[in-house]
Parts: sequence; C-alpha cells; structure tokens
Amino acid sequence: MPVEESRLITTSSASARIIAAGIVVAFIYWASTVLVTLIVAVLLAYFLDPVVTWIEIWHVPRALGSLLVVLITLALLVVAGGVLVQHIDQFGADWPKYQAPLRTATDTVEKKLEMFEARVSELTPSDHPGQRILEVTESHPVRNALLARLSSFYLFIFAATFVPFLVFFMLAAKRQVWHATMQLFPATERTQVKETLADVTQVLRSYVVGTALVGLILILASWLFFAGIGLEFPFLIALVSGILNLIPYLGVVLAWLPPLLIGLKQFHSVGPYVAIFVVLAVFHVFAANLLVPALVGWRVRLNALALTVSLLFWGWMWGAMGLVLAIPITAVIKVICDHVEGWQPVGRWLSA
Repeated sequence: MPVEESRLITTSSASARIIAAGIVVAFIYWASTVLVTLIVAVLLAYFLDPVVTWIEIWHVPRALGSLLVVLITLALLVVAGGVLVQHIDQFGADWPKYQAPLRTATDTVEKKLEMFEARVSELTPSDHPGQRILEVTESHPVRNALLARLSSFYLFIFAATFVPFLVFFMLAAKRQVWHATMQLFPATERTQVKETLADVTQVLRSYVVGTALVGLILILASWLFFAGIGLEFPFLIALVSGILNLIPYLGVVLAWLPPLLIGLKQFHSVGPYVAIFVVLAVFHVFAANLLVPALVGWRVRLNALALTVSLLFWGWMWGAMGLVLAIPITAVIKVICDHVEGWQPVGRWLSA
C-alpha cells in the first residue's frame, strides 16, 4: 500500500473516531434525563437484588418478591421524606431568625465591595464625566431563579416516577434480561461477555452497598457531633452534611455549609465554627482513607487523576447528579476496558 494512501486511511480513521466521540458526548448531554434515570434505577436494582434473592429462597416467586421489596422501599422513603419535610417546615418557621445574621454578613460584604468599587473609580477617570448612568435592577431575583429552575424540577419529578417501575422490571426479569443480553453477542464471545457482566455486577454491588454503609456511618457520626455542640436540627443537618461528605474532594467543603448556615443564629464565637471545620474534615479523611477502601473494596480502583477527571467531566455533563454517579460510571468503564483487548491500556491507566 502506498505511503500517501496509508496516511489518508489513518487520517480518515482518526477523523471518524473524533466525530463518533463528539456524537457520543452530545448524546450523553442531551439525553441526560433518560440516562441518569436508567443509571439510578440500575444502582437501586443492584442494591435490592440480594434482598429479592433471599426472599426467593423462601419459595416466593421472584416477581412477587420484587414487588414487595419495591413497595417496602417506597414506604420507607415516604416515611423518611415525611420526617424530613417536618424538619424542613420547622426550619422554615424559624427562618426569620436566620435572616438577621445572614443580612448582616451580606451587608458587610456589599459595603466592602462598594468601597472597593469607589476606590477603583477614583483611580480610573471616566470618559464622560458629566454623563449620568441609569442603573436597572431586577425586581424579583428569587422569583426569576425559581421560574428558571421550574422546568428542571418538573423533569426531575417526571423522571423519578419511572424509577420504581424500572427497578421492579429489572429485579423481576433479571434472568430473562441476562439471557437476552447474552443472545446479542456471538457464541464465541459470550464467555468473555459473561465474565465482564459478572465483574460489573460485583463492582456496582460493592460500590452501592459500601457507599450506603459509609454514608450511614457519616450521618450517625455527624448527628452525634451536631447534637453534642447543641446545633439546631441536628438530624436534618447531619443527613445533608453526611451525604455531601461522600463526594470526593469537594464533599468536605460542601458538608461545611449546612451547619455553618444554621450556626449563624446560635454561635457568636469562633470556637464552634473551628470545631465544625476540623471535625467534618476529620470525618471526610477518615471515610476516604479507611471506610471507603474497607467497605467499597478493592474492586473500585481508580487513581486520583482519573477520579478527578471523571468528577469534572460528569459534573459538567449532568451537574450534581454527575458528581454522584461519576465513580460508578468510571468504575464500569474500567471493567469494560479490562476485558476488551484493545482497551486494556486505558483500564490500566485508570487504575495506575
């Protein structure tokens, strides 16, 4: 084959791969609602599947067991949601008490900014000294922000209604789906596909169960700490702070915000705030370096660089849900790369 023809084929192949990658990224972005709903349903199905299997041992049909497990899970979520709503209502009733310190802090920041702008304007001469500048301010910024988020909230509620049905069908038809998936591949490749899916199952189950246990430990520890320092709404703040603390790197910063917001009304010295910073940082380090390796296991092995890049990419693509789902998605990609001959270097890089 001539050299020029070989170069042309190589260039065409590279261009086709770039175009294909662009199409995949665009699809992931625009189909975010569907993909996030499916991934959440898959993770919940992996989390609940051992319970359904245990019920099946007692000679209960798998479909009936799946229905019972889904209904019980929904009932527990409704009860937890009711308790959470009660705490939120109580927080809303006490919200005027929190407005004063927040308004004081906001006014202080605004005054500092105004002083800074005034000094800058003194240093920078105006091109039109006699011209008056008319400033137009928005009348209702909060209302405009809520209206802007209304469509996203509607899509979230719409997608969440499909999750229980997807989880039920995935649990009830697990064997049929597994068999149908095997039929998609040639007979010579089914053994490799079976091993890949088995490793994916172990990785996802290890991640979901381990992360749930780590989150529970963080919530309980945060609850005891917040109750010990006398912070109001300790369970509600511990629930939010503990879940946020699960996010790698960024979690410790996000976990500070809820207790600091509630503490503005109660604490008037530096000591409690320093305690919140230190204790939550210790919780984050302890969870990341001891609990996650011990409970999540060695199967979810991602190096720090791959983990950071995955958080940046999926957070950019899907926002908050992307940060939550970045680790399991990247772990599954690593498992697939480990079992595909041409992609094994990528899998080694992800875990190096």
